[in-house]
Amino acid sequence: MSPAAPGEPEHASVLVVDFGAQYAQLIARRVREAHVHSEIVSRNITAEEIRRRNPAGLILSGGPASVYAEDAYRIDPVVLELGIPILGICYGHQLLADIAGGVVANTGTAEYGNTTLRVTGDSVLLKELPSEQQVWMSHRDQVTVPPDGFVAVATSDGASVAAMEDRDRGLYGVQFHPEVAHTPRGEEILERFLYDVCGALPDWTSHSIIESQVEAIRAQVGEARVICGLSGGVDSAVAAALVHEAVGDQLTCIFVDHGLLRAGEAEQVEQTFRSHFEVDFVHVKAEDRFLELLAGVVDPEEKRKIIGETFIRVFEEAASSVGDARFLVQGTLYPDVIESGSASAATIKTHHNVGGLPADMKFELVEPLRDLFKDEVRAVGEELGLPQEIVWRQPFPGPGLAVRVIGEVTRERLELLRAADSIVTEEIRRAGLYRDIWQAFGVLPAVKTVGVQGDLRTFAYPLVVRAVTSEDAMTADWARLPYEILERISSRVINEVPGINRVAYDISSKPPATIEWE
Repeated sequence: MSPAAPGEPEHASVLVVDFGAQYAQLIARRVREAHVHSEIVSRNITAEEIRRRNPAGLILSGGPASVYAEDAYRIDPVVLELGIPILGICYGHQLLADIAGGVVANTGTAEYGNTTLRVTGDSVLLKELPSEQQVWMSHRDQVTVPPDGFVAVATSDGASVAAMEDRDRGLYGVQFHPEVAHTPRGEEILERFLYDVCGALPDWTSHSIIESQVEAIRAQVGEARVICGLSGGVDSAVAAALVHEAVGDQLTCIFVDHGLLRAGEAEQVEQTFRSHFEVDFVHVKAEDRFLELLAGVVDPEEKRKIIGETFIRVFEEAASSVGDARFLVQGTLYPDVIESGSASAATIKTHHNVGGLPADMKFELVEPLRDLFKDEVRAVGEELGLPQEIVWRQPFPGPGLAVRVIGEVTRERLELLRAADSIVTEEIRRAGLYRDIWQAFGVLPAVKTVGVQGDLRTFAYPLVVRAVTSEDAMTADWARLPYEILERISSRVINEVPGINRVAYDISSKPPATIEWE
């Protein structure tokens, strides 16, 4: 069990040892979805560190290498003797076999994609599941001889030992990927490991997260004042609501309104925190200042630099009015921590919630979301009573609409884009697709095209509609929106937004394109 922060109750935790798998985060998320706390750790973690942390179980992830290669990723063999249940997945399955004395080889038979798994023996992980089932495989090597003490309990055409178990020592291995959606019964397999083998309880819930974080925040902050920079996005909003739940009127929220938000967002943020939660709320209306500095600027990186630096200055000026504040709330999420490669809270991320605040600001950080994935943040937000419009708001770039106006940012172009983008969102919501799409928005290139309206020639801007599906924004595919939705968007934009006479749809995926245009 991982040690808790001061004042925070402990939850049984499962450590996911990352061997370079593309699915390591997905494994951790699937464990969380079973309401068991999980944490991704480096393959370099020592047996002593694992013993100290005393997890309920370990999961060894997949990886791209061969276990018998000279530079193969390893783990201390002593880990197998700690008495902690272990589940090896794909590479982790092969590594477990190799360390325990089995044989792993390249037999020339690889498996990629959907594969039929055949259960061949009495199994803890596969009990009460079909004797034949579809699983997702992705391997060249395979375990050909299981180690002493292990029993092979499943096979496939390309893996003679597709699953193996040593019940006495609590060691389990599967060649397939139970964490992916292409393994339909994979969630049940993971739950059997978590509940039946590890003895973990499903107590990692939004309610328990709130309880533990409220205690931790109170223990950290005491009677001191706290400030939070609100951006209008879900992360900073949930972080602010959680801190307010813990310390009440010790919190001051500073909302820097740079005039680059979507339609209605500034009003929504103020209504939510000033009126609903009754937070001490500072609304800094700085649109004129930002637009003045952006005048004539067309380079996207220059835009970002201007917006980031100006945001810092405006926030600093507002924060100075809360002179006795000691703590700063930051909406850091668990993927941010993973990507930084460190559990340290010392660095404030550039372009995060409050625009990339400088490291020399004299605040101690409060990061109540740093152990949560995005879906968990949304669940916590709902539990805290945040409006659905905020909790389920789609991701939005820090520089806002400034990087969706392609070219110089002007007040006129922002107003056009804001109105057109609002129509895109309304129609996506109307079709019931808002939560199914990662992002859907409008882009306004600063060019004009010829059109005809009412027998008159027009010379106006085009609108490009961008809609993508994604799990984590690392990759994305263009959303196959029904033609009737695109038709309604086009018709409404052209008829309701004077200044736009053409609508196009972006069908580029990431890669090679990016989600945003700038």
